[in-house]
Amino acid sequence: MKIIGPFKQIVTLDKLPLRGKINDESLEIQVNAAVLVDGEKIITIGDFEELKANNPNASIDLIDTEQVLLPALVDAHTHICFGGNRANDFAMRNAGKTYLEIAEAGGGIWSSVKHTREASEEELLKTTLERIHYLLSLGITTIEIKSGYGLNVDEELKMLRIVKKAQAQTKATLVPTCLAAHLKPKDFDGGNQEYLDYILNKILPKVKEEDLAKRVDIFIEKSAFLPEESKVFLEKAKAMGFLMTVHADQFTAGSSRVAVEVGAQSADHLEATADEDIDFLAKSNTVAIALPGASIGLGDRFAPARKLLDAGAIFAIASDWNPGSAPMGNLITQASILATFQKLTTAEVWAAMTYRAAYALGFEDRGVIAKDKKADLVSFETDNFNNVLYYQGRMSAKHTFINGEKI
Repeated sequence: MKIIGPFKQIVTLDKLPLRGKINDESLEIQVNAAVLVDGEKIITIGDFEELKANNPNASIDLIDTEQVLLPALVDAHTHICFGGNRANDFAMRNAGKTYLEIAEAGGGIWSSVKHTREASEEELLKTTLERIHYLLSLGITTIEIKSGYGLNVDEELKMLRIVKKAQAQTKATLVPTCLAAHLKPKDFDGGNQEYLDYILNKILPKVKEEDLAKRVDIFIEKSAFLPEESKVFLEKAKAMGFLMTVHADQFTAGSSRVAVEVGAQSADHLEATADEDIDFLAKSNTVAIALPGASIGLGDRFAPARKLLDAGAIFAIASDWNPGSAPMGNLITQASILATFQKLTTAEVWAAMTYRAAYALGFEDRGVIAKDKKADLVSFETDNFNNVLYYQGRMSAKHTFINGEKI
């Protein structure tokens, strides 16, 4: 057993609700406290001196500066396995160019597809691990990673195999998701339905055979796949044994309903979600995930986080780190900005980046500092945990712990 501490404050996030709004007075904050861990699990939290006295044989991981401790963060939506760069897209978009104009100039998602296809496995593994390392420096220890820049059998499998190789080289928990239904590739001979059938018949069986991902995603939008065909695709993927998530309501409303109707783990984006669909989402167990990085990157509206919380939704925040619309990757910065515009409490923001985001990925063993939970923790060098969001991402993690061990 090991005692980690003392910390000026430990914010446990224990006993907070899974859904709906949370006031800051609900936060459990222990002062001058420590965590007792045994292997991967938390045993208890309490006064540092008392834990030492009651556990004389425990080793001590001494924290010798003023620090606060929180549960490690979860990023439930990323695209960090990619090749190339779309800085030119960003410049053109800010100069007033339209999506079509950027695509005609060689930009857009298809640009990332070409660069990712051209990248070697060694290059993709290197850059993916570099991005994982950056997320770990923020205190993010559980990371979802999508494919979707391959869009054919060989290249989608290449991306998912990279994620599998990356998992063998990091202590972070990686959650691969097959997003072959990102959009119909330009070099596919056939329509949307033929391409979705191609995914179901050619790509997903191999993904399943090699155990490369247990989740599928689809981008439901006028520029990608329509709600009706997407729902059929998801139901067929579900029948194959896959869990589901959906890129929903980014530019037009309605697709979050598809996510709920098929029982998806989450509906992500939601910038265009209509009020009646907010209530529909809130009555379900599908997690509503806001992606403020895309709103910032595109100069677009934010997801209606305040309305979702007030309606009782299970609400999470993820980074959407990708080379096009959300290149920043700093979840804490994005969540801090979203909180300012949507008037989210500090408790709501931390819940959205920890145990609620974990739930969106099917985990209920992390995101809270409590007995028997996974000892994934993050500390920041400050005497007031409110400073972390106040500095809007300028404060990196002092220590990130996975299974009770500093990494």
